Amino acid sequence: MRPVRGMALVAALLIGSMSLAACGSNDKATNTGGGGGGGAGSSLKIGLAYDIGGRGDKSFNDAAAAGLEKAQSEFGLAKGNVKELSARAGETDADRAQRLELLAKGGFNPVLAIGFAYAKALSQVAPKYKNVKFGIVDATVDDVKGDNISNLVFAEEQGSYLVGAAAALKSQAGHIGFVGGCDVPLIHKFEAGYDAGAKKIKPDIKIDSKYLSTPQQACSGFNDPAAGKEAAKGMYDGGADIVYQAAGGSGGGVFQAAKAANKLAIGVDSDQYNTAGPEVQSVIMTSMVKHVEVAVFTFLKQVKDNQFKSGPQTFDLKVDGVGFSTSGGKIDDIKSQLDDLRQQIIDGKITVPTQ
Repeated sequence: MRPVRGMALVAALLIGSMSLAACGSNDKATNTGGGGGGGAGSSLKIGLAYDIGGRGDKSFNDAAAAGLEKAQSEFGLAKGNVKELSARAGETDADRAQRLELLAKGGFNPVLAIGFAYAKALSQVAPKYKNVKFGIVDATVDDVKGDNISNLVFAEEQGSYLVGAAAALKSQAGHIGFVGGCDVPLIHKFEAGYDAGAKKIKPDIKIDSKYLSTPQQACSGFNDPAAGKEAAKGMYDGGADIVYQAAGGSGGGVFQAAKAANKLAIGVDSDQYNTAGPEVQSVIMTSMVKHVEVAVFTFLKQVKDNQFKSGPQTFDLKVDGVGFSTSGGKIDDIKSQLDDLRQQIIDGKITVPTQ
């Protein structure tokens, strides 16, 4: 499913859990069984707070859910030893802090926060629960840090560089687009890598860009398919023939616009050819795969094995933390070129910008 070495094994381990992650309730009830983190798998109690969109976004949150489900299965956890809570549109840092504190106070250890939006809330909650081990996805130590916080971050720019190169190689119009869910530094990394990869192939390529929301709007653009569809439609109408979306749940709207325009789109986080639905499968050229499931599982296993690591852990091309998908066969003819660029990045011959 993925073209880089080592990913086939990851895919085989996770494909079942990914299919389950696309459905199910946002919150799961828990009981009082089990002890704190760091012990045997049967006593580990895991709390997980999703980003906006929650389970069923067929992207970022579902990838996190897949890592959680793999841990549940491999550690032999009882259903009651896991509690999942979802974010709501328009919520505040106080709401997020309350959610994290509910999990920590409820005896869950470790507690995982999915998404950079939890950074400020975690900086308030973590010092109150020094014995609880926290993990946060996509927040750097500049956003939040602590002796009981593990920052699970990715080299999104590297994977985006490769799909940008793919877009330039496949674009017949010499005109492509990018739709970001929120105008924040994290999503700037996706755009910067995409632009650099595309321009490596075609220096004069035209690239449109649109962000669907701002932090002041609580980054609502990660869960607004209608806005994603409108933004992509404008790009297709303007001459772009491929659009890359880094917009979470709003990406479904981008795929719908591509279908209506008979153009192509690039997915994000998961292999969206396999997750976004058969009605849009034909327009998904590739996806920038960000292995959130690997980061989540790695963190949970470290806690279970008493090997918790505070500070940053970066998942890049070297450790198969990011990559691109080949499902559907649309980039089979350029795969060798993309693999060569991938190796050049790993070898340090290409430095991918983040801004």
